[in-house]
Amino acid sequence: MNARTLDPAHHLIEKEPYFEAVGDEIQLFEAAWRQQIPVLLKGPTGCGKTRFMEHMAWRLKRPLITVSCHDDLTASDLVGRYLVKGGETVWVDGPLTRAVRAGGICYLDEVVEARKDTMVVIHPLADDRRTLPMEKLGIEVEATPEFCLAISYNPGYQSVLKDLKQSTRQRFVALEFDYPSAELERRIVATESGVSDAIADSLVRFAQMTRNLKGSGLEEGASTRLLVHAGKLIADGISPVTACKSAVAQAVTDDADMLKAIQELSSSIF
Repeated sequence: MNARTLDPAHHLIEKEPYFEAVGDEIQLFEAAWRQQIPVLLKGPTGCGKTRFMEHMAWRLKRPLITVSCHDDLTASDLVGRYLVKGGETVWVDGPLTRAVRAGGICYLDEVVEARKDTMVVIHPLADDRRTLPMEKLGIEVEATPEFCLAISYNPGYQSVLKDLKQSTRQRFVALEFDYPSAELERRIVATESGVSDAIADSLVRFAQMTRNLKGSGLEEGASTRLLVHAGKLIADGISPVTACKSAVAQAVTDDADMLKAIQELSSSIF
């Protein structure tokens, strides 16, 4: 039996990812990393949590290994498993194990979507032990000082059944994210998509109108990410109304009445 790991070097981020801080999140994350405290990011979809993690990995010069959690994600998917390759049985490390061994940052996006047994795996990494139990190998891997565990979730979207347990969340330093101020969001949309400040301003006003519909037919309003998508379409020659329909309205709802209402909002601005 052989054991194999994947070189995490290709997860290093060489170019600075564009990120606009809205508070002291950068300083807090850096302090938590130095003190070996895991970090919890919470906030609505598309507000910049993943971009923030990319930016912090670049700042700290650590490899970033991101896992998008889902209903079928198991502890073995994170830790690793035996595979048969070329007639021999080979152990292949999972993404969490690779990050632990390499002193990287493992980011579990929307962690509450994963199966419950994944929490059992991350608990020893998220307290003073900082160890990863690998039951199939009969060993525990101790995290290097540079290793950081970060998780995220959307508390406004999750059901009670998929909320984080206190036994998990109280292991983390929490950073709360939200949509940026109108001025900052306009700058982000203009920078990321290449549209003019005037178009970016109109997109932000449109987004704020859709966010006011949350709870009145929409689960979520237009995120900053969707505004950037719409801006990129506009920058490529698509009309603003059409771009908003495709990149925003169709992305946030399938309800015919809500689609019509959102389209009327975009028509009133553009």
